[in-house]
Amino acid sequence: MLWPMLAIALGFLGVAVLAVLAVRVFVEVRRLSGQVAQAGRRISDASGELERAATDLARAGRGLRP
Repeated sequence: MLWPMLAIALGFLGVAVLAVLAVRVFVEVRRLSGQVAQAGRRISDASGELERAATDLARAGRGLRP
């Protein structure tokens, strides 16, 4: 009777450890997705600034051509 109870207890412990690890992975994935979204917004802002700078540079270059 001891061995089946020990097996059940170890099985439950294993499932509990897996559940804790799954929660930790879920939290880290949420954090990573937030960072990816922030990086995407920063890249979008930077590309907009680059486009505006290129437009201004093109306007300035037109006045220099003979």
